[in-house]
Amino acid sequence: MAISNRDISAGLAGYLERYPDEAALLSEPMRLLSQGGDFAARRNFPMHVTVGALLVRGAEILLIEHRAYGIILQPGGHLEPADATLSGAAQRELAEETGIDPGTVSCLSLAPVYIEYGGVPARPDKGEPPHFHLDFGYAFATADGDIGRIQESEVTSARWYPLAVAERLAGHRIRRAVSAPPDRLAGPR
Repeated sequence: MAISNRDISAGLAGYLERYPDEAALLSEPMRLLSQGGDFAARRNFPMHVTVGALLVRGAEILLIEHRAYGIILQPGGHLEPADATLSGAAQRELAEETGIDPGTVSCLSLAPVYIEYGGVPARPDKGEPPHFHLDFGYAFATADGDIGRIQESEVTSARWYPLAVAERLAGHRIRRAVSAPPDRLAGPR
């Protein structure tokens, strides 16, 4: 069953219950969601949903260098029609981009640890005008997972970074991954 606007709205509402001080930052995507549209579809403009995965291993976190943007950030990307949950989509992107065995990864919380609304420049080569991503980020942990074959079409490298270095590179979302309150329902996915 594909991810619906109802799933997206519920994820956003649950996040804002946990982080009510971010309501003003997310007011525009909330307004857009209330107007309807297929926000799980990559071709939905001016906004669509993406997911990110913050994978912690001890005192390290896994980050990638994004080929198109040329920056270091968490693995992630667009939703696919076969994705059933936002956290599952984030885990799929993590495995695709970094080659990590999904069987070695546990989701720490079924609630996102960050949601960011940000502008994306036009990509004429993909027929995309300037638009916005509503990015849902999930925290994952592994004891012994490691990088496999990276998705070279999307990333130029993947590597483990000490948490302090990762926070300088990728921002406050790193701190949230480490301090994510675990859900009773979260487990291997």
